[in-house]
Amino acid sequence: MSSQTLSKFLHDNLEDLKSQGLYNVIDPLESGNGPVIRIGGRELVNLSSNNYLGLATDERLISACVAATTAAGVGAGAVRTINGTLSVHVELEKKLAEFKHTEAAIVFQSGFNCNMGAISAVMDTNDAILSDELNHASIIDGCRLSRAKIIRYKHSDMDDLRRVAHEAKSSGLYNKVMVITDGVFSMDGDIAKLPEIIDIAEEYDLITYVDDAHGSGVLGNGAGTVKHFGLSDKVDFQIGTLSKAIGVVGGYVAGKQELIDWLKVRARPFLFSTSMTPGSAAACITALDILMTSTELQERLWDNGNYFKQGLNRLGFDIGHSETPITPCIIGEEVLTQTFSRRLYEEGIYAKSIVFPTVPKGTGRVRNMPTSAHTREMLDRALAIYEKVGRELSIIS
Repeated sequence: MSSQTLSKFLHDNLEDLKSQGLYNVIDPLESGNGPVIRIGGRELVNLSSNNYLGLATDERLISACVAATTAAGVGAGAVRTINGTLSVHVELEKKLAEFKHTEAAIVFQSGFNCNMGAISAVMDTNDAILSDELNHASIIDGCRLSRAKIIRYKHSDMDDLRRVAHEAKSSGLYNKVMVITDGVFSMDGDIAKLPEIIDIAEEYDLITYVDDAHGSGVLGNGAGTVKHFGLSDKVDFQIGTLSKAIGVVGGYVAGKQELIDWLKVRARPFLFSTSMTPGSAAACITALDILMTSTELQERLWDNGNYFKQGLNRLGFDIGHSETPITPCIIGEEVLTQTFSRRLYEEGIYAKSIVFPTVPKGTGRVRNMPTSAHTREMLDRALAIYEKVGRELSIIS
């Protein structure tokens, strides 16, 4: 492809995305990612952050990060398997195993890297993966990288999961079969039917893999979706991020000691990417200590989530079937969704539009995330603006 051809390709396709309302504009923050943020010199109530518990700007985490950075430097200096494993990394992994009620844990640079590395380290061309059709993009990419046969089942449809499990196992084509699901689905806020998934997995001898990025710190007294259902000893892979409720950056896999030992010699992102910074690791340890000693932040998160959800529902917005503080406001058509988000922004609310390819076409939405750090005054202000803009655009009557 010549430079002229590339230029035409990029220009034409970017213009096409813009005309369909599918082009995403990135707004740089001029402040920390708290309940109120500053963009372009304006203060806005922030409803788009994954900083569920407000820990990203918590002074205790900041102090831990500064102390560790002063002691060990701004970077680890190498990959984990050479000399990039610092004592703070080992301490974090022990703390994560305790937090998730497993034998061991391994830390990656991001949750995305977890799924890219863990799936492909265990599954290959002789295997099959049964994947919920609404699983996160990182799961989809990790499955593709493994080169295993990918068999999608209808979202949270246990009859369909049982059907594909039976077909995969009875075919005799695969050495191993794995079932993968998000614990909490980030665009709709619904919770995976883990008890039924585990029953099917035990019936058909399936490897079980739960990505609990949006459940850890939120459900199960903070320990996540698996703990919420009392299934810590039934799930082979527990995946989580350190960038959402934990408030920092990174990801992890928790499970049996042999699984973690295997990932440390076969997971490519672990083997070939420099380990997380000492400051980040120390901040994560502090966050876990907070979550393991108090449920105050989780309780406040749920109170705020329920309050905001009830407010939107009362106004007549379509908020889907969320079972968690994640609150989608489903608009549908992509251009209208972006117009709605832009008008909210102009009125003082930062609530980002989510459109294709993040969600299926025709299901555009604004994904709201009330956090434990929001005050009732902030949420009331947001609801008043939602009402004003929703009526203006004839989304609600």
